[in-house]
Parts: sequence; structure tokens; C-alpha cells
Amino acid sequence: MEKFPLEMEGEDFPIRFRDSFSVRYIQSAALLCRLGYSIERDNKDPSPEILLRHEAFILNSLLSSVAFLESAVNELYADAADEESLFQDETTESLLRAIAERWRNEKNFDRAPVIEKYQRILSIAEKAVFDEREPGFSNVRQLVLIRNYLMHYRREWVPAKSGMRRDDDSVTVAESFEKSLKTKFAPNPFAHKKRPFFPDQCLGHGCSEWAVVNCMVFADEFFRRLGLPAPYDAIKKELTTR
Repeated sequence: MEKFPLEMEGEDFPIRFRDSFSVRYIQSAALLCRLGYSIERDNKDPSPEILLRHEAFILNSLLSSVAFLESAVNELYADAADEESLFQDETTESLLRAIAERWRNEKNFDRAPVIEKYQRILSIAEKAVFDEREPGFSNVRQLVLIRNYLMHYRREWVPAKSGMRRDDDSVTVAESFEKSLKTKFAPNPFAHKKRPFFPDQCLGHGCSEWAVVNCMVFADEFFRRLGLPAPYDAIKKELTTR
């Protein structure tokens, strides 16, 4: 990875900056998670305005968590493709050049789902890919599905109670989330118990914390397998969730 985020190339050249939005996104996700937690902790009978704030914090914490994953893998490619970057050693330089070459030459690599990009890069580096049964991997995959559902939302009828009989055997997207997520974190304390699990009972601090923590676990393991420093290492202790 490059040693200096700031470059000076002589008196006739402007100073150049190189940003890292993955760091901004994970900072935002953690901050919004903490704000959601403080509302749940301090309010027993919240007003409509407080409930709106809570929902905004939780929703955007989830969106920022996945944006972090996407930015981190794309920034890795940017470093790999940048011929002006300064690398720590020959092994790192060789690895990043291999990533850049495959990314440029492999069809639809740039448009692959975010989790698939991580798996492909590990494969290029001849490192063990994630076992899809690992909790860290399956949790992040579930989080991406939630983000995609929220970003490309399509209305659907959801039974008020799980397990209600219906005329066919169909399962809604919301019901599938209930089946896979209900035992993974504490429910939203502000949601009425007769409301569906998703989105009402799901989208609380418990879900937001689960998202931030699992994104960090996943990214930590990815960079560890590559033998590269994570872009957020310097601020990792600040990324608390409550």
C-alpha cells in the first residue's frame, strides 16, 4: 500500500490528496449505531420525532456498513492499479499488480457482487477463500441482502404474525429475513410486538451493531489473509457501537 497520502512533486505541481471513503463509511456506521443505542437507552416512551431520529440512525448505519465493504475492496483495486503508488515490499507489489491485471482483464469483475469481489481477490492471491458456512461470511451476505432490499425496495404484503396459514406456500422476502435473522440480535424495543419482524422489530440498535461488528470481522479477516494492513487500522479503537 502507499506510504504517503499526500504527495508533492516539485514547485510546478499542485499538492495531491488521496482519500479513503471506506474509513469514513465505517466511522459513520459506528457513530450512527451509537446514536441509535443512546435513543433506545434514554427513551421509554419516545415521541414521533425521536422515533424518526432512531429509524434514520439505524437505516443509515446499515447502508454505511455495506458502503464500507464496497469502498474498501474498490480502494484496494485503486491502489493496485495506481502505478505511482509506493509499496511496502516486493511481495505486496507483486500481489497488487496481480489483482490489478485480473480486475482489468476478467469480464464483469468490476460489476461483480461485493462479496464475490472479496472471494475473487483472495483466489487471485492464492489465499484461502471464505467458507460460505462461516458465520462471518454468512452474516455479511445477509447484511448485503438487507441493504439491497432497502435500496431497491418493492412493496409486499407481510403477515402480521409468522407462521400464519395462507393459500399457497410462498414466502415473502421479509419472512425470509425473519427466518435467518431473528435469533442473531436483540429486537427493536420500540416496535409493537404484533408488527412483523422485518422491518419493524428487526431495525433497531441490535441489527445495526450486528452489521458494524460483522463487517469489521469480515474485513479484518480478509486483510489478514492477504497480509495487508486494513485502511482503518489507525482508528479501529474508535469504532465502538454503544
